[in-house]
Amino acid sequence: MSEEQRGPVGVLVVDDQAHFRRVALEVIEATPGFELVGAAASGDEALALVARTSPDLVLMDVRMPGMDGLETTRRLRAAHAPAVIVLVSIDRRAELPREIDSCGARTLLRKQDFGPLALRRLWEAHGTPGASPAPRP
Repeated sequence: MSEEQRGPVGVLVVDDQAHFRRVALEVIEATPGFELVGAAASGDEALALVARTSPDLVLMDVRMPGMDGLETTRRLRAAHAPAVIVLVSIDRRAELPREIDSCGARTLLRKQDFGPLALRRLWEAHGTPGASPAPRP
């Protein structure tokens, strides 16, 4: 089944920085087969949006005030959210908490490396190619 037949991959961006949310929106819009289903500025907002939008892919900032990306990811996993969660950070892996490996995210992507090719490669490596994305409400 082709990508067009199964529909676009719905992406939710979670980041407390408005600038990165705007950049992510531009990247998603520039990448065929992907669509933005929502953007959240906090972990609490992300939990509510995942329940409403059923994204296929969540780009989750690691460092956010209040509930950080690691705790938000753990809560999404505990709620059995089926989305592929990818942590994003400006920091190198060595500079991040060890818990990034056990919170339930599939991988880590540096924000500096984020672009259309990286988005497509993330989905090819960690998504479910050939499966239909979650239905859009």
